[in-house]
Amino acid sequence: MDTLSYKTLSSNKITADKKWFVVDANGQNLGRFASKIAKVLRGKYKTNFTPHADCGDNVVIVNASKITMSGNKMDDREIFSHTGFPGGLYSTNFTKMQARFPGRALEKAVKGMLPKGPLGYAMIKKMKVYAGNDHQHSAQQPQLITI
Repeated sequence: MDTLSYKTLSSNKITADKKWFVVDANGQNLGRFASKIAKVLRGKYKTNFTPHADCGDNVVIVNASKITMSGNKMDDREIFSHTGFPGGLYSTNFTKMQARFPGRALEKAVKGMLPKGPLGYAMIKKMKVYAGNDHQHSAQQPQLITI
């Protein structure tokens, strides 16, 4: 018998190799783009992916104000928020939300695709969204990726 012992490696917060990426959202569809960003934030493309650990990467998204939706969804699709008080339901459409808060629709879409609870809250904090082309994370030397 061979004396080699094979162990399944499980990544954790300390051993995870976290990188920084810059992604341009110009002309991207909201849902498809959000699912790919959620996959990078979660770390599902890594070989040492562990479902119960935060082993994903940091993502900087630029040009979030230029994201689109197909068809008439920009005007027809309702986006809801609630204050937590009775009668506190607010609704708006994508066009109004992008005009007032560029990038918030993308944040809500990605947050809905991440796990719920403390793990998901930690993952969403690793995403930085900017409406324009400039960002303040050049010290981290992020790599440009295309999605």
